[in-house]
Amino acid sequence: MNCHFTLRVTTIFFLLIIGSTAAMADEFKPQDLSWYRDESGQRQAVRSAADWDRRRADVLVRMQQVMGELPDRSKLPPLDLKVSETVQRDGYRRLTVSFANLYDERVTAYLYEPDGLKPGERRPAVLALQSTGVEGKDIMDGRGPRGPSRAYGKEMAERGYVVIAPDYPSFGDQKNYDFAHSRYASGTMKAISDNMRCADLLLSRANVEPEKLAVIGFSLGGHNALFTAAFDTRLKAVVTTCGWTPFHSYYGGKKLANWAQPRYMPRVTSTYGDDPDRMPFDFAELIGAIAPRPVFSDSPLHDANFDVEGVRQASEEIRKVYDLIGSKDRYVVQYPDHAHDFTDESRRAAYRFLDAQLGFTPKRDTPTTSAPTPAN
Repeated sequence: MNCHFTLRVTTIFFLLIIGSTAAMADEFKPQDLSWYRDESGQRQAVRSAADWDRRRADVLVRMQQVMGELPDRSKLPPLDLKVSETVQRDGYRRLTVSFANLYDERVTAYLYEPDGLKPGERRPAVLALQSTGVEGKDIMDGRGPRGPSRAYGKEMAERGYVVIAPDYPSFGDQKNYDFAHSRYASGTMKAISDNMRCADLLLSRANVEPEKLAVIGFSLGGHNALFTAAFDTRLKAVVTTCGWTPFHSYYGGKKLANWAQPRYMPRVTSTYGDDPDRMPFDFAELIGAIAPRPVFSDSPLHDANFDVEGVRQASEEIRKVYDLIGSKDRYVVQYPDHAHDFTDESRRAAYRFLDAQLGFTPKRDTPTTSAPTPAN
């Protein structure tokens, strides 16, 4: 059965069980990962991987209550890949591409492909998701205002990966995206849909190893990497940097309106009143929902956006899930001593994590210097 059709059926099933949104949000306490709801709606202790699968299915339902429903992907249009520019660089080429998604929309992206592949040779592939910035995909090519510290698309290509780096809606070539008339309930779900379409494109390429797809992102890209991986199990490893903290720890729970802009999740305000106590999901269970797939969280000590103490507390619960399902070493979190940034040292650690998880020996160990990058 198509995995996305299965997800839709599961979603409907759990919505019928759970009942009203307000009561569910109050009862579930998303940071408590010790239990799930059985067929009769009763709380039961999580004691096995099968028990956690029930909780995971429910997490996806509650994410959609905030983001809007994941669209039906059973009748996707042909990709209709168009290349508008090809730039040859040392060891790879960068293609400027667009391709079809649902609702007559097109994804715009950079596609990086390594040179010198032997006939039939396949490489691991990475979905690189941008941080906030009008430059869009140029940020991941090192051409945004933060330069090399955000150039993880380009640097992964230099390592020898196939890489796709899309524009987030409202940035780059998607700068005029009209959220007011969008078929998606949120910019977040629109981005998830585009990101899943990027995975479709990667899997269509003869030079991509289909079981070795990963996703990486900083800040905006950091939480969108988590959101996308939760829904798309084809992504086998995740790097999130400066991308999350529990909603109660996000500016002390006082600025959830920041998440409610049209390009993110408007229901945070319109349905849940910017109240972390009413939010139907949170990041501990979201990351738990990705398990047993590997997750690397780069969470700096002085990140003013995503409080490190919240990450520490949530990580204790996340590790319990990974331990329970026999994946103890697959959740890795580091706490570098800097602010909201993706330094050379942190990027190198993140890249080496992906190398190890995907079984890949890089062609070069980028970044090649250890000089610190400036913080935002």
